[in-house]
Amino acid sequence: MLRAPCWLAMAVVLTEAALSPVAGLAADGMQAGEMQMDDAARFGRILVDQLEWRDGDGAPGGVWEAEGWYGNDDDKLLLRSEGDWPAGAAGSATANSPANAPASGRAELLWDRIVTRWWSVQGGARGDFGAGPGRGWAALGVHGLAPYWIDVEATVYLGSAGTLAARLKTETDLRFTQRLILQPELELNAYSRPDRARDQSAGLADLQAGLRLRYELRRELAPYLGVVWLRREGESSAQWQWLAGVRFWL
Repeated sequence: MLRAPCWLAMAVVLTEAALSPVAGLAADGMQAGEMQMDDAARFGRILVDQLEWRDGDGAPGGVWEAEGWYGNDDDKLLLRSEGDWPAGAAGSATANSPANAPASGRAELLWDRIVTRWWSVQGGARGDFGAGPGRGWAALGVHGLAPYWIDVEATVYLGSAGTLAARLKTETDLRFTQRLILQPELELNAYSRPDRARDQSAGLADLQAGLRLRYELRRELAPYLGVVWLRREGESSAQWQWLAGVRFWL
């Protein structure tokens, strides 16, 4: 019969053997956590969120929306652009989109600074190009996640002679599967003054609502189909257009 000290020694040995794998996993987890907490590490990415062709009511044409950024978790330099180009065919000319009209859009250079867990403040400059004279703006806005994982971009702009502009964009991803995703989107643009040279109205200049169904062949590449409803101030009716495009990032 074993004495009490023998039983105690056996218990200690068995306890150490049982806890050693757990201790090893905890140590590995701490090392991984230390590696993940390097907030100062810099990285960059280019995302082409929309590269698509639209047709239906109004003139057919292409649309792009892309951004690239470089920085760390707290501070990033952000370059963002969006716009459209008409088909240019003689039969597609309209009062608002003449044949052979150049591409029109905007480009923004912003500094993005995290201020809370889900929101960042953005400031910088915007330039409008394409049809009509170019325009420059100072920009200040916020970007983040609202409840129910709704991505929100809200920006105000100050142009020449005290002209003000505002842009609001919201979107979210509704996942049917890991690869099949429905993306509702809403965007509006408003201006304090009209700009006839760029065919731009005062007030709510345009309102756009879209619905895109994409399939991720892999995370970096996803073709999609969809529909968009567009209403511009000064036009007699809204436009419905179908669309097909691709989303990718590098």
